[in-house]
Amino acid sequence: MDTTSLTGKQLAADLNAATADRAAALTASGAAPRLVLVVANDDPASGWYVKSLQRAAGKLGIACDTVDLGADASADAIRATLAELSGDPAVDAVMLQTPLPAGVALADVSSAITAAKDVDGVSPHSLGLLATGLPGFPPATAQAVVELAKFHDIPLSGRHVAVVGRSNVVGKPLAQLLLAENATVTVCHSRTTDLPAVTSAADIVVAAAGRAGLITGEHVRAGAVVIDVGTNEGPDGGIVGDVDAESVQGRAAALSPVPGGVGPVTTALLMAHVVRAAEAARG
Repeated sequence: MDTTSLTGKQLAADLNAATADRAAALTASGAAPRLVLVVANDDPASGWYVKSLQRAAGKLGIACDTVDLGADASADAIRATLAELSGDPAVDAVMLQTPLPAGVALADVSSAITAAKDVDGVSPHSLGLLATGLPGFPPATAQAVVELAKFHDIPLSGRHVAVVGRSNVVGKPLAQLLLAENATVTVCHSRTTDLPAVTSAADIVVAAAGRAGLITGEHVRAGAVVIDVGTNEGPDGGIVGDVDAESVQGRAAALSPVPGGVGPVTTALLMAHVVRAAEAARG
C-alpha cells in the first residue's frame, strides 16, 4: 500500500492568500491588523517560533509587536500585561508564548486575555466557549488537524478517531472539534492501558503526545489515516514528530509529514484568526 502524504503547504498557501487580501482591506480602511506577542522566557525554541510568527505576519500585512517580560517575570506582571493589551483598542490580538516561568500556571495568567483577542484559544474562557459550541477562537494547532483532514477529503463524520494526548493546547480542544464534526473520539494518554489496542481500532490516529516516535506500525491498523502533531528535537537537531514514519509507511493509507504537515496550517490559521479579530473589532 502506498501511503499518501498529507502535506499542509497548499492549504496554508490558500489560507494565507485569503488572509493577505483581508488584511490589505483592513489596512486600506484605516489600520493594519495588529498582533502582540508576550514572551516571558529565554527558551531558544520559543524564540525561534516568535521570529517565525513575525515573519509570517510581515508577509501578510499584519503588524506584529513583541513584549518581552523576561524569564523571571511574575504571574502578576504577566497577568497585568495581558490585561492591559486586552484593553488597548489599538491591539487586535494577543498571544502568550510558552514556556512560562517556574510556578506560573498558563490557565491562571491566560485568563487575563479577553476571548475576543485570544487568537490561539488558550484561556479558560476560550476553551469553555469551544466546549459548549459557542463562537470563539479554537487553539490553532487543534483546528489545523481538522482543516488538514478536510482539505485532503478525509471524512470525519461517523469515523472513530483516537487522539493520543490530552493537553489543553491540542488533545482536549481537538476532541471537541472532532465531536462537532460528528466523529467518535477516544482520547488516549499516559495511563491508557494497551495503547496499541486502542489506536489500532481507530480509523484515524492523531499523535499529539510530545514524544518522538511514540506511534509505530503496531499502533495503526492497515488503511488508517495518521496525523502527526508532534514537534520534537531529533538526534541531528532537526524536528521529528510523534510518529515513527518509517514503520507506518506502507501500512497507513495516509500520513502527515513533520515538518510540512500540521505546522504550516497552524501558523496560517493563527494569522487568519488575527485578521478575523481585527474585522470584528472594527465592526
